[in-house]
Amino acid sequence: MENLARIKNKTLTDKIILAEEAAGLIQNGMVIAASGFTKSGDSKAVLPAFGERAQIDQSQITLITGASLGQDTDAKLAAANAISLRLPFQADATMRRHINSAQLLYIDENLGETAMHLKTGVFPAIDIAIIEAVCIHEDGSIVPTTSVGNSAVFAALAKKVIIEINTAVPENIEGIHDIFLSGSYPEKAIIPITSVGQRIGTGSIPCDPEKIAGIVFTHKKDSPADIQPADNTTSKIAGYILDFLKNEVAAGRLTQSLLPIQAGIGKVANAVLQGFANSDFEHLTMYSEVLQDSAFDLFDAGKLDFASGSSITVSEACYQRVFDNLEKYKDKILLRPQDITNSAEVISRLGTIAINTALECDIYGNINSSHIAGTHIMNGIGGSADFAQNSYISIFVTESTCKGGTISRIVPMVSHVDHSEHDVDIVVTEQGLADLRGLAPRQKAEAIIKNCVHPDYREMLAGYYAEACERGGQTPHVLEKAFDWYHNLRTTGSMKRQPVLT
Repeated sequence: MENLARIKNKTLTDKIILAEEAAGLIQNGMVIAASGFTKSGDSKAVLPAFGERAQIDQSQITLITGASLGQDTDAKLAAANAISLRLPFQADATMRRHINSAQLLYIDENLGETAMHLKTGVFPAIDIAIIEAVCIHEDGSIVPTTSVGNSAVFAALAKKVIIEINTAVPENIEGIHDIFLSGSYPEKAIIPITSVGQRIGTGSIPCDPEKIAGIVFTHKKDSPADIQPADNTTSKIAGYILDFLKNEVAAGRLTQSLLPIQAGIGKVANAVLQGFANSDFEHLTMYSEVLQDSAFDLFDAGKLDFASGSSITVSEACYQRVFDNLEKYKDKILLRPQDITNSAEVISRLGTIAINTALECDIYGNINSSHIAGTHIMNGIGGSADFAQNSYISIFVTESTCKGGTISRIVPMVSHVDHSEHDVDIVVTEQGLADLRGLAPRQKAEAIIKNCVHPDYREMLAGYYAEACERGGQTPHVLEKAFDWYHNLRTTGSMKRQPVLT
């Protein structure tokens, strides 16, 4: 009876079915859209049940989500060969192997664009949407759990909707969601957000009760985020960024409250955000995609006033702290659809300071954030370009080397471009920070080589740049040698060794 109380519209109680029955509604070749954004608020019963069935009947689907899923669902679906096409983001090693071996197709796109591509018919129509909820209102509207992602547009466009009511999430989470549907061209609405904490929508996702094909009850927490503690390298990077921001305050370009902060996922981003706790900055705000442990640490430190995102993705310990003290945080956070959190309009208006991670950077500031050696996808571009292209300050961070120093993350020319030099203001490694604003390409190269390159590679990179300059050009390169470092790595196991030229 306690579970049934979460369905406010009692005419819907006859829609309650088992996960296996709900999975049975998914037919071979269907387009399935599922809630979930960076392991939070994802399908914890129906998609896994479909994966088990697909091992037997070899069904395949197109799967669209907000971002990555938890519960190892992507891994299980990939191993069962249950996916023919996946978009717009994943972060699973098993699925990554299937993508890179061409066993399944993958569309890696800016997370802020998926909703519009669905609304305008660029992507095929959604057959079934699977959405995790804390409860269903009398009008059929859905109160999400720990993420919003693309769930609102999924519910609006899907032919049928399956709702997973997760009783592990307390009902008092209701109130932290801000659901706003911006429509489509040519009537696309202005998104009237002028401050981070401004609520512009409703607390639930509209859904026609007639579209609800099944309701499944679950009781399972989100998969915990793997939060790595700050180390010497990440602490140095954080220190450089904090010093840079202090100098911006001293120059009169920022105040002690800065501007809204966006930070990608990972130990570097967490280290940077944690660094704010012991800084002189105060009354900070966050306009981001994911609210991580560091956001709640800053709340507890009295440094962060408000945070807007699309999901809460935290470690197991932080998850317990947040939900044991939810009333403490409820008036300080909002979860929104990802086409709102990642909207160019809002990011630009608020003047966001974006901090994202690079896999590699070249001497002119072009960034590769998604592909290993230019060909093999790691995770994807995510929302980094949404913020990099539209923020007030776009910062990219990376360690200067990896794999025991055999790979330099600063290279002559990146093997894959996700963010061009025009969208990159600051590059930071543990070696130092290069401020690229107001610099011509040659000046950018000199700043990056001087400040960001590991000493083991600095002479090599300076030599490449000197030879390139002899050839001239606005953006000097030696094209026949631009990718020699990758050839060295493939043939010798290290970028350090120079090839023998004949």
